[in-house]
Amino acid sequence: MNKKIELQELGLKDYKDAWDYQEELFKQILALKIKNRREELNLETPNYFLLVEHPHVYTLGKSGDIKHLLISEEELEKRDAKYYKINRGGDITYHGPGQLVGYPILDLENFFTDIHKYLRLLEEMVISTLKEYGLKAERSPGETGVWLDVGTPFARKICAMGVRASRWVTMHGFALNVNANLGYFDNIIPCGIKGKAVTSLNVELGKKEIPMVEVQEKLLKHFSRLFEAEILK
Repeated sequence: MNKKIELQELGLKDYKDAWDYQEELFKQILALKIKNRREELNLETPNYFLLVEHPHVYTLGKSGDIKHLLISEEELEKRDAKYYKINRGGDITYHGPGQLVGYPILDLENFFTDIHKYLRLLEEMVISTLKEYGLKAERSPGETGVWLDVGTPFARKICAMGVRASRWVTMHGFALNVNANLGYFDNIIPCGIKGKAVTSLNVELGKKEIPMVEVQEKLLKHFSRLFEAEILK
């Protein structure tokens, strides 16, 4: 079981380019697993963790409803935003500058074979990170992701999640609003959930900007602890 994970920091990268790159790594791991099975080999499968920011983009998951995108193609262009229908779970979400997006591409057979546990640990990673900033973040029953003030009229989402898995290999992941422009969320019904607000770490802390590198380091620390993994930078 290979618990080493190669960290790749991609900077600001177009969503489609990052998606294609994820697919490439994902397929490489799958091909190796199939080779192992067919040829009765035991070759080590690699794990990757991509960290990235995207230019403005809206993505719709497999179970999503296009009606949850509230603007036309022309309005998308005016806002300098793109739209993609993709192969992760979940509904519609927004990505943009100031949002820390993480794509763990893991062979879960190196860790545990439980997708539910995988999602809960990703949520726990974010909850533990936000706790370091004095925020009480939590899960909302029946709604994947991380929220603040759950069960109150002020419930708001700070981190969205959506993953895909095949033969225990994962792709896609989480999007944590750090210094996000929340106005872009007004153009969608986030995750298809009506009447729920969205927030960002800088807004919650009343600051203009939170250092992205600082948040990233905290997330990786908690990821490493929860998955008992070694992050290779």
